[in-house]
Amino acid sequence: MSETNVRIALVTGANKGIGFQTARLLGLEGMTVLVGSRDIGRGTEAVRALEKEGVDARPLEIDVTDRTSVLAAAARVAEEYGRLDVLVNNAGVARWWGPPGETDLDAFRQVLEVNVLGPVAVLDAFLDLLRRSSAPRVVNVSSEIGSIGTMTDPESPFHGMAMGAPYPASKAALNMITALYAGALAGSGAKVNAANPGYCATDLNGHSGTRTAEQGARVSLHLATLSEDGPTGVLWGHLAGASDPDAHGVLPW
Repeated sequence: MSETNVRIALVTGANKGIGFQTARLLGLEGMTVLVGSRDIGRGTEAVRALEKEGVDARPLEIDVTDRTSVLAAAARVAEEYGRLDVLVNNAGVARWWGPPGETDLDAFRQVLEVNVLGPVAVLDAFLDLLRRSSAPRVVNVSSEIGSIGTMTDPESPFHGMAMGAPYPASKAALNMITALYAGALAGSGAKVNAANPGYCATDLNGHSGTRTAEQGARVSLHLATLSEDGPTGVLWGHLAGASDPDAHGVLPW
């Protein structure tokens, strides 16, 4: 069991994209980063790349849709480190097809399994380890298109956007999960928040995004390193409708 004062961080889906950049940035802050990946080979490759930048990274096999895998990962972290200081629920999938009236229910179920049930499974499995931290931080990677307030605001750039229900509905559900867990951990010193990385160029969207994966990861970094007086239970990140293209702040639920 680790007795060091170095903070221990777990990022799911960390072998590429925003997850990889989040692991990198947390590692450059001096944390020991557990690179969560359902494919241990890809996770190990990511660790090698991070080590070249001086990051203390360790591969951790975890499939957020497989309860056995999640519990095994939690048991390993408990044995090797005895606690978890930062959890970034980053793993996610997107299915864009099927506008209202043509919803692909099989795709919808798959998205909910990864984007909603996955973070809940991980949170529940690691909750005791987070409680052992002196300052636990939880970041659930969400999206502005999961904000009902944003999507219904006529002034929002996303208002009236044609898209299928699975991805935005999954992120709206993740926002509620964030609020509920923030409430459950209120008064414990924990900070539980949802991150809006913005429209970043990743595999999720065929690299069509206008922001880099590192820019998106900096949102998670901010929430993962909040001070004691930082907020909890908010959706925070890139503000797409602001005049400043790099503006960040709290978004409506």
